[in-house]
Amino acid sequence: MIDGRGWSDAADAAALPGHMGVYELADAAGRVLYIGCAGGRSRFGLRGEVCDALGRIDGASRFRVEVTTAYLTRHRELLMRHQAAHGGLPAANGPVPGLGRLSPG
Repeated sequence: MIDGRGWSDAADAAALPGHMGVYELADAAGRVLYIGCAGGRSRFGLRGEVCDALGRIDGASRFRVEVTTAYLTRHRELLMRHQAAHGGLPAANGPVPGLGRLSPG
């Protein structure tokens, strides 16, 4: 689960499995810059998505992943959790239409 996992260096992304799941990218200080997902149409699953995102998100140098077939639900949950904790989405995530809010508590 992403909550309890530490960060991995960008150089380790090529060793990721080709599974479906969710991921977070962060800068060297551990600030989450992007939250993404790898679905059934993702080329090479998490490996492909994380490698592509690391190449296009400025400042991203670390990542963490969670393998799950419920990647769409988990992706939205992570976005809502980040929004509740930080007052907005990560810098590299655009607006997400219909994104709900988590209740405090």
